[in-house]
Amino acid sequence: MKPNRLLALALLALPLAGCGGLPFSEEPSAQYETRTTILDEVAAAAAISAYRVQHGLSPVVVDSGLAKAAAFQAGNNARHGQLSHDVGGSFTSRMNAAGLARSYAAENLSAGSETFDQVFARWKASPEHNRNMLIPQIRRIGIARIDAPGTRYKRFWALVMAGA
Repeated sequence: MKPNRLLALALLALPLAGCGGLPFSEEPSAQYETRTTILDEVAAAAAISAYRVQHGLSPVVVDSGLAKAAAFQAGNNARHGQLSHDVGGSFTSRMNAAGLARSYAAENLSAGSETFDQVFARWKASPEHNRNMLIPQIRRIGIARIDAPGTRYKRFWALVMAGA
């Protein structure tokens, strides 16, 4: 991932109009079968919250609309067997389609990690991903892992974060 792209995503300000359903459809050129992994989203939010509080920031809560956005992006990456913020449309267009506006928003992607603890450690160790998780205005998150056993990475993660 290019650092300047992640920084731009971290600084994106999008309006928040409400979190309705996502009017997205699967990419027609997808080539890998996928399956959704059930995550303990509340435990993930608690871990991210504890990390943020250690840095003097507010905790986060799970948002079902952001969880759908995360599942959409993790799924698109898994179906294509690649890690990209642009599969399925740009981050800005996906957040607009999700009904987000006037809110700080960011997205962390990863591939390969088996557990939340592993991916969380990777995001904390990456300056760009860490910066996203520590955006002061962030209050809500959605996280998803989609598996694609036929791909090089096998597991694809997405964490979508937004302000109040």
